[in-house]
Amino acid sequence: MSASQKEERLSLIRHSVSHVMAQAVTTLFPGTKAAIGPSIENGFYYDFLLPGPIANEDLPAIEAEMKKLIDSKLDLVRVELSREEALKRFASEEFKTELINELPPGEAITVYENRDSLGTCLWADLCRGPHVANTREINSAAFRLMNIAGAYWRGDENRPMLTRIYGTAWENPKDLKAYLAFLDEVEKRDHRRLGKDLDLYSIHEEAGAGLIYWHPNGGRMRVAIEDFWRREHYRNGYEILYTPHIGKSWLWETSGHLGFYKSNMYSPMEIDKQDYIIKPMNCPFHILIYKNRQRSYRDLPLRWAELGTVYRYERSGVLHGLLRVRGFTQDDAHIFCTPEQMEAEILEVLRFSLWIWKVFGFKDIKAYLATKPVESVGEQSRWDAALESLRKAVEAEGLAYEIDEGGGAFYGPKIDLKIKDALGREWQMTTIQFDFNEPERFDMTFVDADGQHKRPYMVHRALLGSLERFFGVLIEHFGGAFPVWIAPEQIAVIPVAEGFNDYAKKITDCLRARSRESGCDLRVSTELDDDRLNAKIRNCQNRKIPYMLVAGQREMDEGTVSIRLRDGRQLEPMKIADFADYVQKKVEAKDLDL
Repeated sequence: MSASQKEERLSLIRHSVSHVMAQAVTTLFPGTKAAIGPSIENGFYYDFLLPGPIANEDLPAIEAEMKKLIDSKLDLVRVELSREEALKRFASEEFKTELINELPPGEAITVYENRDSLGTCLWADLCRGPHVANTREINSAAFRLMNIAGAYWRGDENRPMLTRIYGTAWENPKDLKAYLAFLDEVEKRDHRRLGKDLDLYSIHEEAGAGLIYWHPNGGRMRVAIEDFWRREHYRNGYEILYTPHIGKSWLWETSGHLGFYKSNMYSPMEIDKQDYIIKPMNCPFHILIYKNRQRSYRDLPLRWAELGTVYRYERSGVLHGLLRVRGFTQDDAHIFCTPEQMEAEILEVLRFSLWIWKVFGFKDIKAYLATKPVESVGEQSRWDAALESLRKAVEAEGLAYEIDEGGGAFYGPKIDLKIKDALGREWQMTTIQFDFNEPERFDMTFVDADGQHKRPYMVHRALLGSLERFFGVLIEHFGGAFPVWIAPEQIAVIPVAEGFNDYAKKITDCLRARSRESGCDLRVSTELDDDRLNAKIRNCQNRKIPYMLVAGQREMDEGTVSIRLRDGRQLEPMKIADFADYVQKKVEAKDLDL
């Protein structure tokens, strides 16, 4: 069975299990109104309007009822009805009635009935299907109900709040066990939990939802990442800009964002009787800098980057730790070039992006090439040329890619890069986006070699996406055990007893002096509390510090350190200066291993 066939089979099973769950819930909780219950990635869910509240503690009873139904070998039978028959059958089910009334005239209306061995219908659902023919095809030991959540009917907050029950289903118990183990690992790596455990950041709802407070440990990491980011941008021909946090509303009227993006922008504030808006993106400001003087073809290409903090409104229900926030620092860049330079610039920006990702340890990367949507601006010839440049760049780098038909923005095609983390989860991060809209709207020009004023090509590029979201992905990818060059605490010096505190301080002083001399930042702490040695080591392991230097009598006599790694392994003892050299090389090489 191919991978696609296996996925189709799993989807069939999961959709069928969702119907079994709906039958179990309506049996156990009389008066329940069923809404919809699709299969989803790794599982299924069903939405209900229940006569009373239920909790996760009720899930085992629902599971038991489901297993009983599955083991009774129910047939899932497709029945086709007329509109009148369907409305009559579901007359007491307002959600089903609404769906029926929205179906186009003449479209077949199908119901799937759960029938017992005598052919009696025990439960039925409005559904296109398909489903398994009989519940004997479902392994009653290969599903699990996961959790309960709230969900508005059809995602509309003005409609009834329903109870959503999530579950997972697989072909066999082995696959279920593997998936549950995966979820356990996901929970261990959850950036919200690790962010608290490692004292990296916090969110204070009482002061504003979706806004991130970076703690000293998180700040250390952010500085290391930003310093690397700036240095490599300079090395790759970029200049770095800084622009204001607010601007007059005409900027976003001109760019078109007030027309297309207003629901995600914060309301204007009045200053000097004029409307100002807190910026949701940096591009209009970069354009103003471009227009500050007349540009020549000799000036191009211009590669301008900014770590610009922007603010976008997100509904409170979708906010999620660092991954979905309202204020974030976008690692933004804009490239202004001539049509002749376009292809080379796209190839260079893609190469640069891939190299940065590999430095951070992400090597499984896939591209998605998004094409022209139905509603768009710009000449077809420009779209064709831009899309061809994107395709050539992707193919030149040997990247696997898929075509995202119609997935481009209204103002140009784009490349989205999706990375896989240590658990195989895919994250959409880098975007390389053509823009035929803003050069026209802002009347951007350059003087070409023939003396004519022409439009530059404009490319938006977000490499990491945003520092906040990237940081969340980074935490989960490494499970908090960061490479030494970005670890907030790199070295802990641990005296075996109080009598060796002075030697531990000497080690720390030597390492910090080396850090000052070399310019390579070595972040060192000295563990001088009254805990026993094993407790200190355990505490440092919980803080995921890469190197623990144990200092006792032998080490003091020989001027060495015993080196313990956070994973429990040990290196050969080294002289203090030799250890400093060892770590410095790891930091400078951005080595992912200890």
